[in-house]
Formats: sequence, C-alpha cells, structure tokens
Amino acid sequence: MSASSVAATPTDAGRDAPVWTGGYRRYDLVKEFVAALAVMALLTVILAAVFGSPDKPAIPLAGWAQNDPNDFVVTAVAELDGTSGTATYGAPYVNDPTAGQKLGPLPLQRWGGVREPIDTAEDFVLGPLSTVTGDPMLTAALAQYKAAPADQQQKWSGAYADALDKAPDNDPAKVAAGDYGPVPVLTSRLLDLARAGGLDGQLLTEKGFYQTDYAKPLLFLADGAYLEEQARAEHLGGNQWGMMNETGRYPGQAWLWLYTFWYQVPPFNKSDNGDALVWALMMVLSMVLVLLPFIPGLRSVPRLTRVYRLIWRDHYRQRR
Repeated sequence: MSASSVAATPTDAGRDAPVWTGGYRRYDLVKEFVAALAVMALLTVILAAVFGSPDKPAIPLAGWAQNDPNDFVVTAVAELDGTSGTATYGAPYVNDPTAGQKLGPLPLQRWGGVREPIDTAEDFVLGPLSTVTGDPMLTAALAQYKAAPADQQQKWSGAYADALDKAPDNDPAKVAAGDYGPVPVLTSRLLDLARAGGLDGQLLTEKGFYQTDYAKPLLFLADGAYLEEQARAEHLGGNQWGMMNETGRYPGQAWLWLYTFWYQVPPFNKSDNGDALVWALMMVLSMVLVLLPFIPGLRSVPRLTRVYRLIWRDHYRQRR
C-alpha cells in the first residue's frame, strides 16, 4: 500500500487515534542495521587494540615453583604453621570465630559457615607428600613430623619461617643453622614435587569425571607473593581495576566496574571489612535503583532537569 493511499484512508469508527496526515520518509531497516553493525565492529577492533588488556596464560604451581622457588618454600612453611592467608581467612575454609568480614556487629562471613573446609598443612603439604614413594628421607621426615605434638610442629615451622625471613632473598640454601626438625626436608621435597608438575594434580578436588574445581591450587598460589607480583606487572591488581580485564577469550566483567570503583576510595580501601562495606553499599544503591519510581524527589529529577527535551529535541524543534 502506498503512502498516499494510507494517508487518504478515513479514520475508522471507534479508533482512538486519527489517521496520520504528516510527512513520510523512506527508511531501510536492514541497511541501518548493517551500517550500525559495521561501525560497532570497527570500533570494537580499534578499542581492543588500543585499550585491550593482556591475555596471559594460567599460572600453574609448577610455573610458580620453577620461577620463584624461594617464595614457594616460604608459602609452604606458612601453610604448615597456619599463618597463611587461607589458614587465617575464616569461613568458608576455616572455622575461626575471630576471623571474617563484619558489617558493624554482624559477622556476615561467619554466617555462611565452613562449606569448603581446608587444613592447609594437610591439604597443601603433608597430603601430597604422602603420595610420594621411594624416598626414605621424606618418609622419615613425614613420620617424625606427624608423630610430634602440635606445639612442637609449631616450633619447628615457626623457627624455619623466621629463619627464611632473615635469609638473603628468603633463600632456603642461605638459612642459618637451627632446630627446624623435618620442616626443611618437607618443603624441599614439596618444591621438587611442584617443579615436576605433580602438585597441580594432587590439589585438584575430584567431584566428577571432569576436573573443574581449582580452589585448592588457586588458594595455595594466592597465599604466596608470586601471583600478586605477576598481576601487578600487568596492571591487574585490585587497586589497578584488575577485575575489569578479560579472562581467556571472554570479555571482562564490565558490570563489576561499580563494585571495583569503591575499593579505590576511602574508607573501603583501608578497611579490613571492605568487602562487607562495599556489599552493603551496593545493596543500598540497588534498592534505590529498583525503588526509584516510588521515591519522591528522585523520580522527578528527569522532569525537573528537562533532560527529556534533549533526548527528543527533534520533536520539540518541530513543535516550535
């Protein structure tokens, strides 16, 4: 049907709107779609080339042990004596009534409970070493350590941790002589196991046919300094807007920008309960957004600022 015939059609009885008598303009929807698609594709390629973040491969425990063995040993000792980040994190890994994020007096983190219990000494060090066979020195060291009372184990690992801290570059080969029990043997054998690639598989949690739970190797890796150093070298640290970067072949979590923004400013960036504070703030902001049509004053902002006249400027220009 032509434009003239449409314009000439009289108003049907009972219809609310009169027949359109204004002008008509040819509009090719397919052409507009193709043009918009081409422009957006070109912009995506250009912006990705200019602002895209690096696509670094995953860091296995073997790579950590090979590239920074001193940091690996220091972290292994921290897992043994229970001073690592995972060992002191609280829920959902450790049942610690003093640890965890709080919102004022509300222990939000502890309310979730321990859903992924982790014994860092057993899961990260002693358990994997127990699978190694044909090493009499390691077998004797494991037996000596497990037979000792908890306070003696703590003395050995604590003394070795202090010695590593004082050694040049935290090098185990430069540690001063002392009573460290079997701890040096355990950590050196764990380093050998990790270098050979055996520790990565040992720490995977088997929940099905496919291995998809990398929580334990990632927690062990995150307890050291190596992962953070690699991240900061690529400007992926938490205070470098690291969560905005892509993972593998997939785009970054752009919707997280509002979350990561608050971690850059006080008091969130200096609080031990920063996660809980940011979560509470985001809940408040989300509720404001959801209830915006019902909040007097805020719901009138578009009308009072007359921003709609800017959006529909062609319409109001024609009316004038």
